[in-house]
Amino acid sequence: MSAEDLEKYETDMELQLYREYRDIVRQFTYVVETERRFYLANSVEVQVRGADAETYFEVEMNDAWVWDMYRPARFVKHVRVLTFKDVNVEELDKPDMTLP
Repeated sequence: MSAEDLEKYETDMELQLYREYRDIVRQFTYVVETERRFYLANSVEVQVRGADAETYFEVEMNDAWVWDMYRPARFVKHVRVLTFKDVNVEELDKPDMTLP
């Protein structure tokens, strides 16, 4: 496989992932960003933990979707993430009515 073929494959995978995201984002309540992944989830709990003067975050999500083009199954029932980096959790706007 040439470098050009690999680049085309990755571009196609990213486009497919974006389209999947666009189609399912309204099914979720939260967007969660960590240093390694981007998630959509219906429930999120973030706990600040400390160990020997090191602070880290424990993030638990249920009914989640993972933004990862190399992952064969992006829908997961439960996710637990431990990270020393920032975690961003945003609640998605749920409009009462959607326009065609």
